[in-house]
Amino acid sequence: MSAETNKELVRRFYELLQHQDYEAIPELLHEDFKFYSQVDTPYYGIEGFIEAEKKNFDAFPDFKFPIKAILAEGDQVAAYLLFEGTHTGRDYSGLPATGKRIKISIAMFLRIADGKIIEKRAHFDKYDILKQLGVNLDNSVTVS
Repeated sequence: MSAETNKELVRRFYELLQHQDYEAIPELLHEDFKFYSQVDTPYYGIEGFIEAEKKNFDAFPDFKFPIKAILAEGDQVAAYLLFEGTHTGRDYSGLPATGKRIKISIAMFLRIADGKIIEKRAHFDKYDILKQLGVNLDNSVTVS
């Protein structure tokens, strides 16, 4: 597949996520799909990925996250997105709804195989989210 075709696949994927079309998303994901959220420990499987994303999005029911930039080379696609939403839904990281609005930058790195997304890596600052939600992160632990 061409770089342009891969970029279109990723655009369609994020459009479906934005519209929370959890029934159509699996059609774009490879059967061996892996998702990495912030760390190098993968979550395997389409169902686990959708469950994790739904849980996050349900915390911010009015969320938007448009793609601001997208680059592709070979089977790799990088997307830069801005996530905005108000924490009025379910708990986020154990924190009950705060009613606060957040805005964060997210870098996504995706790999394509057989015309489908086989790997997705997310990079964002979770502490920035918590700080915007009012969590006091200044109580650091000191090790002597």
